[in-house]
Amino acid sequence: MELVCPAGSVNAFKAAVEQGADAIYIGFNDSTNARNFSGLNFNDSRARWALDMAREKGVKLYVAINTYAQAAKFQQWQQAVDQAAALGAHAVIMADIGLLAYAAQRYPQMQRHLSVQASATSAQALAFYQQHTGIRRAVIPRVLSLAQIQALCAQSSVGIEVFGFGSLCIMAEGRCHMSSYVTGESPNMQGVCSPAKFVHWQENADGSMHSRLNGELIDYFAPGENAGYPTLCKGRFAVEDDTYHAFEAPTSLNTLELLPELQAAGVQAIKIEGRQRSPAYVASVVSVWRKAIDSLQHNPQQFNVLPAWQNKLSELSEGAQTTFGAYHRSWQ
Repeated sequence: MELVCPAGSVNAFKAAVEQGADAIYIGFNDSTNARNFSGLNFNDSRARWALDMAREKGVKLYVAINTYAQAAKFQQWQQAVDQAAALGAHAVIMADIGLLAYAAQRYPQMQRHLSVQASATSAQALAFYQQHTGIRRAVIPRVLSLAQIQALCAQSSVGIEVFGFGSLCIMAEGRCHMSSYVTGESPNMQGVCSPAKFVHWQENADGSMHSRLNGELIDYFAPGENAGYPTLCKGRFAVEDDTYHAFEAPTSLNTLELLPELQAAGVQAIKIEGRQRSPAYVASVVSVWRKAIDSLQHNPQQFNVLPAWQNKLSELSEGAQTTFGAYHRSWQ
């Protein structure tokens, strides 16, 4: 299985290469990518540097152009595709069907991967995108169970890529309006969920903490309680007579223990989430997953998840918690 790793900066890219990534995905520093945070992402010169380094080390470079193009600015998204093609990227990751069609017609030789933002969860959906836009691989949303992933791999001729570790999105990705409810901005259109300019932390005299998003109270953390980054879907809600994380608690997806089952299902690639994360985070996570995948390949019958691996991933998780997410879950 290919290990696909994130890079939101030059240093994160270097860290991913050094720790053994098979492929690294980046985005341009504009709203054509769904991690459009200030100070992150790649301009043309940095992208060329990344490609040169990737080629030198035998690593693939993918470019995420994975937001939905706005009608009045469609040319901006076309230019991003042109830029990726001129760069010589190994593949582009896209969700917008019009943009996929543009890339297929203009650059048929460039591989096209269907972004998780397209929210394709059935063999029929993948067949449609393959027939009309020639996709080679699809990133599957984090809402399917392991059994559903296994069925999808068996039924589809499109390569399947799943998220293995990172921030857990429990929505139908690419269809989420909750993310823009408080701020008016979302990863689907503006390329960001809970942008930092709207985030405010309030420390209280008793050691507790409030987190706010665009002025709205999202969560309350008791003294010493692990605090997650404030996104609306991971806030606490008053539901009938209780107040709790009604949608999802601040936690990270971790499928390390499911690696043998994912490989047996025919999953082509494991994706690590985190282009907004630090180079140190990227280095640590990629290092663990490289060791785990190599161990599985070397001796699949004796594969064991080492406690040191899990301890390291727990330290890097939201709220210091991890979950299988929808892979193993009885939904409320």
